[in-house]
Amino acid sequence: MNRLTNSLDFQAQALTLRAERQRLIASNIANADTPGYVARDMDFASALREATGTQAAGSTMTGAAATARGHIPIGTGSTSELGLKYAAPSQTNLDSNTVDMDRERASFVDNSVKYEATLRFINTDVRTMLDAMKSPSQG
Repeated sequence: MNRLTNSLDFQAQALTLRAERQRLIASNIANADTPGYVARDMDFASALREATGTQAAGSTMTGAAATARGHIPIGTGSTSELGLKYAAPSQTNLDSNTVDMDRERASFVDNSVKYEATLRFINTDVRTMLDAMKSPSQG
């Protein structure tokens, strides 16, 4: 039972973080024409490790852990920041806006697919648990 609970807890954490990342990406897209707006994203892997308590002792976030080329780490990576990063501009703009719509659209679709996959994992785990609880006479 603990194994199933751990699996569901992990998937729930992943789903919550995917929803938060989707909100960040949507915010970036909504502010694509806002002068001076700096796009934000999160290092999903680090945020999930931190949320589930599997962060390796003594590990530090490096540039290689960035969510995409051009993202740089900010702050201390505390839970309240969820590993948020600023996006470095891929091309200079007169209005100092760093939103790259191609990158944001690709991130949005990628995150949506992974969100759907996480929902399917949860659904499979729940169905497995329900099937295990059925009596043999229920078929």
